[in-house]
Amino acid sequence: MAKSQATFMKKQLEKTRLKKKEEKEQRKQERQQNSTGGSLESMMAYVNEFGEIVSEPPIPTPPEKTN
Repeated sequence: MAKSQATFMKKQLEKTRLKKKEEKEQRKQERQQNSTGGSLESMMAYVNEFGEIVSEPPIPTPPEKTN
């Protein structure tokens, strides 16, 4: 007796599903390896006294004393 066509299709669908899952996992690993870090310090932006956005923090100046 021949196997049913439904069994063959189920196996084919399972193979394609597993292949897609493996490819997705591989793409995920590649993204993690090629990431630029994403730390909080690298994403931080500051505004200087002229209102421009800069990447380095401003130099703190001591407050002036008033008499």
